[in-house]
Amino acid sequence: MNVLTKYFPGFVLSLSIAIGATYIATFSYIQTIGLSAIVLAIIIGLIIGNTVYPQLSRACQAGVDLCKGKILRIAIVLFGIKLTFQDIALIGYQGVLIDILMVSLTFLLTVIIGIKLFHIDQDSAILIGSGCSICGAAAVIATESTINTTAEKVTIAVAVVVVFGTLSMFIYPIIYAYLVQIWPVSQSQFGIYIGSTIHEVAQVVGAGDAIGKAAVNTAVISKMIRVLLLAPFLLILSTYLRHKQQGNQQKSKLIIPWFAVGFLIMACINSLGFLPAELVNIIIVIDNVLLTMAMAALGLTSHYSAFKKAGIKPLLLGLVIFIWLIIGGATINLLVTYVLS
Repeated sequence: MNVLTKYFPGFVLSLSIAIGATYIATFSYIQTIGLSAIVLAIIIGLIIGNTVYPQLSRACQAGVDLCKGKILRIAIVLFGIKLTFQDIALIGYQGVLIDILMVSLTFLLTVIIGIKLFHIDQDSAILIGSGCSICGAAAVIATESTINTTAEKVTIAVAVVVVFGTLSMFIYPIIYAYLVQIWPVSQSQFGIYIGSTIHEVAQVVGAGDAIGKAAVNTAVISKMIRVLLLAPFLLILSTYLRHKQQGNQQKSKLIIPWFAVGFLIMACINSLGFLPAELVNIIIVIDNVLLTMAMAALGLTSHYSAFKKAGIKPLLLGLVIFIWLIIGGATINLLVTYVLS
């Protein structure tokens, strides 16, 4: 079997799902509820993976594995082109500090509560924590590349992020409508709150847009800084897990995920501003396709039995963290603004 025959069927299947998901994501109703193409791809992949894919797996498995492996890592590298370090200056050091605190505290709380209270396995807790604290589904699949866990656990974590991130789009505008009646909060301030606490980029845009232009602008910038924290998060996580695996008594060798470094390099390149806007847009389109293909591949290899086995605990963990993001996030935003203003 040559390379083309080995990888082509699974590659084409993943690409076809990605194209279909991207098309469906253009529907106005789908945009209203904040479902991105990568989320739709995993849903379609799940449906096919638990119906007809078992009959196709022999021919497609190698290509599908390629998409959720090497292609996923390449997509994470290219994801950095969407960011610039100039974004940091636009919301100031207060906004940056809020994002750092929210990412750190949310991830730690998710892992501790998930393992200690709900007795969820470490990998699932880490995946849910990364999705809730950084940038939703993209963070989940990037973290999977670091810890090398199962597709089912990734899919469950993405489901948690989608459920509560979608709820955020509708709840945050309601919170703002009531809050402005009793508290002199500006759209820009509330936008930082949105960007520092809602899961997915698309959901941040949806919630901010429902409030106003100033809110959505600061919300997106705040969210992009959280996305930028993905690279140092992966580096720290990889180093910690490696050290823990080898044991405290052994000398730990530093293992740096190459895709996390590549992510930062792409962000640096884009920050320098010498790439033509047309080229940046092309890279973003390619990256969106690759990420969507990877999510389709993860969906194809996720089995319904794993969801039954996981039970309701991941959703309960997501609910607890959702409440923390709303209440704890508001507290962090207020404290940082009060202390540093």
